[in-house]
Amino acid sequence: MVTKGAYSDDAAMTQIPAEAEIIIGDIVDPDSVQELFNTPLYNEIIVIHCADMVTASSVSNKKLYAVNVTGTKNIIDACVKQKVKKLVYISSTGAIPELPHGEIIREVDSFDPAAVVGGYGKTKAIATQMVLDAVKEHDLDASIVYPSSISGPNDYCNGYFTNFIVDYVNGKIPAGIDGCFNTVDVRDLAEGIIACAEKGRKGEGYIMSSSIVSMRGLFRRISKTTGAREVKRVLSSSAAKVLAALSSFISFLTGKPKLLTSYTLYHISRNNVFSGEKAQQELGFRVRPFEETIRDTAVWLHNDHRICIAGENAGNLNIKVLAA
Repeated sequence: MVTKGAYSDDAAMTQIPAEAEIIIGDIVDPDSVQELFNTPLYNEIIVIHCADMVTASSVSNKKLYAVNVTGTKNIIDACVKQKVKKLVYISSTGAIPELPHGEIIREVDSFDPAAVVGGYGKTKAIATQMVLDAVKEHDLDASIVYPSSISGPNDYCNGYFTNFIVDYVNGKIPAGIDGCFNTVDVRDLAEGIIACAEKGRKGEGYIMSSSIVSMRGLFRRISKTTGAREVKRVLSSSAAKVLAALSSFISFLTGKPKLLTSYTLYHISRNNVFSGEKAQQELGFRVRPFEETIRDTAVWLHNDHRICIAGENAGNLNIKVLAA
């Protein structure tokens, strides 16, 4: 199902295989969701529920709750009614409570929105608990996937990682913030989700993440791959908090979106060490080197005319230099 108002632009739609049937619908409307399940009764139905709304706001709002929580309830209700073979719900590591630095974050058995930070994390925690409740109350065969931040090529939705590389290569990021993040290549995640649909245990969740990368390390890798000038200036978290407050004030005066938020700072400074051991052992989940993710994303962006990689770097990546 492609949700109305979602990332359904022409570029993204062209990536969908011709064999797939596209149903336009509204995940918040139960009747619309039911259209997705109008299939012959003898067919086995496997549902991968990955539709959600992402926001960098620290608070929830009606639309965010409707999409992430009410939308998930509608999917669950339809799965129970249709007696589907399997439901794989794509949650988020943001729904899992953070542990102190130095401790490894693993899968948990229950979820409390009060235990996590940000409107997105809270709504995903509520929705994830709803899935677990359906397993117990309706014997629904459902498994959960917890991706960390998603990265990789062919991101026509223009996610954070894609836009970051574009801005960095085009010289629009003058400085970084001291901290780190955790990301998973979208191709590895897709394979992991398919494996979860085939082998995921009922009522179990699986973190799918990679190793953490520092902001300095990210800058270095992007510059090495693309030839872009490496940004050396990295601000401390305390200095960044001042800038975040200033950004909020400027946003209030101008009405333009905030360039930096307290929620963004939280994600950079928090404990981002997640264990993918369970997914590796039970599902065969594997991740590729982060350098490969950056390389393939850069090549795609170059071919999509959003960045320009020239000279020796273009030769190393085996791509043609864009005409001036």
